[in-house]
Amino acid sequence: MTQTRRQFLLQTTAASAGMALTGMQMPLDQPKATAGFELIIYATRWGFRGSMDEFCRRVKEEGYDGVEDWLPGDKAQEEALFEALEKYNLRFGLLAGSGGDTFDQHMKSYAANLDRALERKPDFINCHAGRDFFSFDQARQIIESGKKKSKDSGIPVYQETHRSRMLFAAHVCERILDEIPGFQLTLDISHWCVVAESLLGNQPLAVKKALQRTAHIHSRIGHEEGPQVSESRAPEWQRARDAHFAWWDEIVAMKKAAGERLTMTTEFGPPNYMWTTPYTYQPVADQWAINVDMMNEWRKRYL
Repeated sequence: MTQTRRQFLLQTTAASAGMALTGMQMPLDQPKATAGFELIIYATRWGFRGSMDEFCRRVKEEGYDGVEDWLPGDKAQEEALFEALEKYNLRFGLLAGSGGDTFDQHMKSYAANLDRALERKPDFINCHAGRDFFSFDQARQIIESGKKKSKDSGIPVYQETHRSRMLFAAHVCERILDEIPGFQLTLDISHWCVVAESLLGNQPLAVKKALQRTAHIHSRIGHEEGPQVSESRAPEWQRARDAHFAWWDEIVAMKKAAGERLTMTTEFGPPNYMWTTPYTYQPVADQWAINVDMMNEWRKRYL
């Protein structure tokens, strides 16, 4: 049967994309893990529209270890979340943040939100705290308060590298890491790519210091112009994907050598993080499927 030019192009494009995806997902040779190393992977509820029970059921079926989530503002929803977590035997980490127009308001809300999260005794607490315009001394106060609550409770409290927050850029985080010992990061390095409008190749020392202080990872792939690529498996994003996996490779290697736990949340988001088509506002890709693919890629690559 004679092919049309259109059929030929569609077939060759699909074949090329398939080969590229296979190449991107090849596991990297990793060092042998020292006793004590663990990799625990969590799902985000960000963007999920179903019930708490449906969410936790799907998380369990996909093979995640647990869930990372904000505490719902509604008490009934909070109880529904923890009932579902127990029903499906899922681990959980919590997010806690700060808000307000002034530094004092941020300090007050951060303390209250952190205390509320600590009461639930999560595996860890990931903090969205402070603002990018706070002074170094103000950032120090927020970080030190988190350190104290972590020490008193025995629950790890991490500070996330997030746009608009205290650790919004690699060079800013570097100074804070140099001068404030004893706290660890949630590394979402996609944010730094946007802020620096680069894949950070000219800031190797700042990045290295952050990798060394990372305890938790948000494994979203960003690029020079945004915090999330359109589809992480698409071959046009291979350069950004390779850069992120190179950073994650280093962290995993360090944790394996030290025999330490590493936690990770797959955190590709819904619109407006997810790209959409003009006028229709339809997502160009499947958020849930991309996150599940990232979970499976981590298991193949690092376990």
